[in-house]
Amino acid sequence: MSVGKYIKKLTDSYRHNDSKAVRIVYLVLHILVLLTAVRCLLRQNYENFALCILVLVLFLAPAFLADKLDLTIPPLFQIIIFLFIFAAEILGEVNHYYVKIPGWDTILHTMNGFLCAAIGFSLVYLLNRGSKNVKLSPFYLTLVAFCFSMTIGVIWEFFEFTMDQLFLLDMQKDFIVTQIGSVTLDPQQAQNVIRIKDIVQTVITTASGETTTITGGYLDIGIIDSMKDLLVNLVGAVVFSIIGYITLKKSKSNKVTENFMIRPKEHAENENEGNGMK
Repeated sequence: MSVGKYIKKLTDSYRHNDSKAVRIVYLVLHILVLLTAVRCLLRQNYENFALCILVLVLFLAPAFLADKLDLTIPPLFQIIIFLFIFAAEILGEVNHYYVKIPGWDTILHTMNGFLCAAIGFSLVYLLNRGSKNVKLSPFYLTLVAFCFSMTIGVIWEFFEFTMDQLFLLDMQKDFIVTQIGSVTLDPQQAQNVIRIKDIVQTVITTASGETTTITGGYLDIGIIDSMKDLLVNLVGAVVFSIIGYITLKKSKSNKVTENFMIRPKEHAENENEGNGMK
């Protein structure tokens, strides 16, 4: 099968999805991304146009994984993935919501922690169910899911740091701080902490003599943002991990796990038949 036909197959899997909500959300977001791409072309903003193309590709990721791994991804999970991608790339990057709306980045990182914990939990749960020799305890399953989520969060921060260092992109957003503590400023080089408080202005001078004035304090170049992102990722991971642990411990499903647990197609179909669903 050619690449074009396979992409059409993945796209059709959404358009003919059993869930009406998935069909509607995919169609609406797909149209919005295409309109955004046209706007970027008209404005000759080719970088954002490339982001739009990337979003269209990422939209196909759930269908691709479901097809290749023979999995069933719950409709609500698919919808949240679509919305997450759209919010991060189109709204966040192209429409500058990261700067315009305080806390936008925080919300997405919290959701990322929750979703990655759900994915990690599902993967380990599937492996555990398919193994005849190894049976993991609910606590261990939950711990692995939590660690999986945090690992993804850390890898993403590594990626942001690398992009900032190589291309000066400022993916790790800056913060203005009014006080710092530093051993580098110790003139005796004895690791004494030099504390500077109530900073109101910082002046940066380049080798060519050009100066840039930062009003309001000192410019933190990503440390606070990275720690904040990891902290809220932790919150999202903990929330789902607790829900997953309770589910396994009581051997009873709930609305959260039903909507976020990825299952083999055959297993999901059997569950649906048992519940009287088609």
